[in-house]
Amino acid sequence: MKIELSANAMTILQARYLTRDEGGAVVETPEEMFRRVARAVAAAERVFDRSEKSGEIEERFFELMASLKFLPNSPTLMNAGKELGQLSACFVLPVEDNLASIFETLKETALIHQSGGGTGFSFSRVRPRNDLVATTSGIASGPVSFMKIFNTATDVIKQGGTRRGANMGVLRADHPDIPEFVTVKRDPCALQSFNLSVGVPDSFMEAVGKNAPFPLVSPRTGRAVREVMARDLFDLMVECAWESGEPGLLFLDRINRDNPTPALGPIECTNPCGEQPLLPYESCNLGSVNLVKTLRRGASNWEIDWDDLGRTVDLAVRFLDDVIEVNHFPIPDIERMTRATRKIGLGVMGFAHLLILMGIPYGSRESIAVASELMRFVTDRSHAASRELAGRRGEFPAFGESARAARGEKPMRNAVVTTIAPTGTLSIIANCSSGIEPLYALSTTRVVAGDVELHEIDPVFRRVMHDRGAVFPDPPSCTGTPLEDGPPLPDDLRGLFVTALVIPPVQHVKMQAAFQDHTDNAVSKTINFPSHLSASEMKETLVLAHELGCKGITIYRDQSRAGQVLRCGLGKAC
Repeated sequence: MKIELSANAMTILQARYLTRDEGGAVVETPEEMFRRVARAVAAAERVFDRSEKSGEIEERFFELMASLKFLPNSPTLMNAGKELGQLSACFVLPVEDNLASIFETLKETALIHQSGGGTGFSFSRVRPRNDLVATTSGIASGPVSFMKIFNTATDVIKQGGTRRGANMGVLRADHPDIPEFVTVKRDPCALQSFNLSVGVPDSFMEAVGKNAPFPLVSPRTGRAVREVMARDLFDLMVECAWESGEPGLLFLDRINRDNPTPALGPIECTNPCGEQPLLPYESCNLGSVNLVKTLRRGASNWEIDWDDLGRTVDLAVRFLDDVIEVNHFPIPDIERMTRATRKIGLGVMGFAHLLILMGIPYGSRESIAVASELMRFVTDRSHAASRELAGRRGEFPAFGESARAARGEKPMRNAVVTTIAPTGTLSIIANCSSGIEPLYALSTTRVVAGDVELHEIDPVFRRVMHDRGAVFPDPPSCTGTPLEDGPPLPDDLRGLFVTALVIPPVQHVKMQAAFQDHTDNAVSKTINFPSHLSASEMKETLVLAHELGCKGITIYRDQSRAGQVLRCGLGKAC
């Protein structure tokens, strides 16, 4: 099979994914990478059925990836078939309110980052600053102080030689140190390895709506230590998010209403990108279907080939379940929990390109209807595939005490199956738009692998304009959006090639909610704000996300950070 890869795809593969020799020279082709991964993952088939012709499955897995119909998360591509063998993207670790536990977690974090994974932590159980430490008759330094230690440790560990460590830090809105947590990134040098999210219960949002007092509760005693006006605290969150994009919000009660195994404990945290709510010591094992590859020519336009999409989903679920089986877990507790629930996260990428090729503007009513129909199909088909695997391999061990069993559902192989991940570098390899995001711009500069700059005119835009006789330089030389500074865009394409900063934030949120309605886990999506939008408009967006049933929300106001990963054109942000 001929593998068709863009120049940018080859750049990122050579920078991060392809095997190198001891001298650092690349010694693997993309075809060899996909073959290595397919062979390593297909080895799981012999665990369940020694008569299974794993070679046939290996070939199907290879074709699935080499066709760019599906790609697993980056650690699987990097590490499968190698000595390291750590294939999971991220993990959640516990942080308890004692020094021994905290530093044990720090050690486990180092091992995970070394293996190529990211980590999420809830610091909500740590007693607040100036609280009593009975064993020493001293006073506590608070959760933010320990986060700084974790940040320093992350800075000195390079993940698997290819990825810089990433963390999610969560603190509940009712923790007494929440003002310090919310404002810590006003120092642009603080906690740079962390994404920050406030764990928000429904009671807090209700108090915001009523402009009512809200108690801050000591996790050590369980008693309220003081009250704040909920709206004032919420305004502080909004103000800081407007300044720097952080903190985001995690709607904890919404997340736990979908917790598949409540008997194992409440979910308090997610992976660094926010799409995978996890219990302590669970891992996220992710992959994404390239929706562009599921299209076929219809009578007048491109349309979804539902049969082909279904077959891709079936095989992708099998692939991800096999990943769990062959994974080399960095910590025994992670292996125990991951095997108990067997959580996977199958998502999609290329959604914006799918809409464009189908002639549907992103953010329109029709696009939201497509999102809902599409994700309902993916999740329903994924559940059916997981139930089929359960019939052959057995249900996940914690099924008997799960919410699914309590509801009388048929056994599943995996406690949860679908997730919407951001797919940043995977989308570069697949040459499609990222996750469910709209096009950021029609001409972009993206910083990847630390300091590698990739310049690109959107491939679908280039294709459409080429068909109309437009010629673009390579690499692109336009700055800003082509709508403003580049070749003139025909009127009939202006509404179709709409970009992230032009789409009203409300439409962003409605799109996220449409996917969330039919996704087991959560949805990673950035609500992009133009630089000129006000904090009050951002506040309305956060409230809407809660009202529409999102499990979390991440916002980013353009140019609010000095170092911006994605820029319009070659020289500036939009």
